[in-house]
Amino acid sequence: MLHSFPVDFSAPIWYLSDPLNAQIVSMNKVFPMYAVVEIAGQQYKVSKSDTIHVPKLESEPGQKLTFDKVLLIGDDKQTKIGAPYIQGTQVEAKVVGHVKDDKVTVFKKKKRKGYKVRRGHRQQYTELEIVKVA
Repeated sequence: MLHSFPVDFSAPIWYLSDPLNAQIVSMNKVFPMYAVVEIAGQQYKVSKSDTIHVPKLESEPGQKLTFDKVLLIGDDKQTKIGAPYIQGTQVEAKVVGHVKDDKVTVFKKKKRKGYKVRRGHRQQYTELEIVKVA
């Protein structure tokens, strides 16, 4: 089931609360098209030319990816919510590269036993640039 919520932008100085990130936004401002997309089991709010880090995907740098699990799409005129996904909509992204996050140090110790273990971990991510939201 697809829902559509039209918004009236005729009032000049009224304010509207954006439900996705709880910021106060002026109604005179032009909103870029945005979408909430599910990538690798996590949800991301994206718009065109955004750069996001997602858990590592098996893809080559420069490769284009298409994600069709779009949960919500909106702009300054209307918002569409899918149940659970919106049919016929997709988000296109280009793989910029693979990066590692900052190192997380894990330190374990048991007092008076002489037991100490120090380990580190760096999570691997794929950096994506959003090319198209449609």
